[in-house]
Amino acid sequence: MALYKAGSVDAQCGLMLNGQGGVIRRGGTCVVNPTDLFCSVPGRLSLLSSTSKYKVTIAEVKRRLSPPECLNASLLGGILRRAKSKNGGRCLREKLDRLGLNLPAGRRKAANVTLLTSLVEGEALHLARDFGYTCETEFPTKAVGEHLARQHTEPKEQNARKKMVLATKQICKEFQDLLSQDRSPLGSSRPTPILDLDIQRHLTHFSLITHGFGTPAICAALSTFQTILSEMLNYLEKHSANKSTGTPDGSQINSNSEKIALRKTNETPSKDGKMEKTE
Repeated sequence: MALYKAGSVDAQCGLMLNGQGGVIRRGGTCVVNPTDLFCSVPGRLSLLSSTSKYKVTIAEVKRRLSPPECLNASLLGGILRRAKSKNGGRCLREKLDRLGLNLPAGRRKAANVTLLTSLVEGEALHLARDFGYTCETEFPTKAVGEHLARQHTEPKEQNARKKMVLATKQICKEFQDLLSQDRSPLGSSRPTPILDLDIQRHLTHFSLITHGFGTPAICAALSTFQTILSEMLNYLEKHSANKSTGTPDGSQINSNSEKIALRKTNETPSKDGKMEKTE
C-alpha cells in the first residue's frame, strides 16, 4: 500500500488526489469525498473575452455516469474538455476506477444527446440565472397582459374573465410552490427531500437530464406568467371601474376621436355656407 500526499500526481494517468490526500491501494480505489473537486472546465457559452471556469465535483461526475444519462468515455471526455489522445479513454476510465467510479469500455449512453448535455452543472445554473434575470427585466409583461385583456372587454364577460384569471393564478402558484420544494442533488449539495419520494424522483430525473437548468428556468417562466396575469387583472378591474363611473378609458377616447375626425371629412360646405353631408 502506497501513501500519496495531498496534491501528488499518479504518474500513470496524471491522477491529482483530493486536497486531503488519499490512500491508494495498488489496483484498488482511494477513499474520497464526493464533494471534492474532480476538475475545472471552461464554459461553453462564455464570450472569449471573459471565459468562465466551472468546478466539477466527483459527485457530479458520478451523476453523469449514472442513470438517466449513463455517459460513455467519449461523451464524458468531451464534456470535461479532455484532449483526445491514443489512450485518453483508457486513462480516464482508470482515473475514475481509482475514485470508485465504474466506466466500462464500449458502454452506450442511455439518454438522447441535447445541447444541455454539453453543459456542466455550474454553467447550467448560470444559464438559468441569466434566463430568469432576462425574463424579469426584459419581457414585456405589461404590454402582453393588457393586449390579452383588451380582447375580452365586453361588460357581460368581465366577471367571468376575472374569475378565470384568478383561478389561473391560483393553479400557477400551486405549481410554483411544488417546484420550490424540489430538493434534487446539485453540485456539492445533496439536500434532504421534503416532498414525497414518488414525485421527487421524477423531479430529480428532470434535473439530472438538464443538469440543474430545467426547474429554475420553468420557475422563471412561471413568475413571468404570474406577472402577465396580474397585469390582465389590473386592466380588467380598471376597465370595469371606468364603465361604472362613466369615465372613458384610453381606448374609448381614441375611438371617439377617430369618429369625430371621420365625421368632419364626410362634411362639405354647400353654396349658402351651410354644412351638408356627402354620400
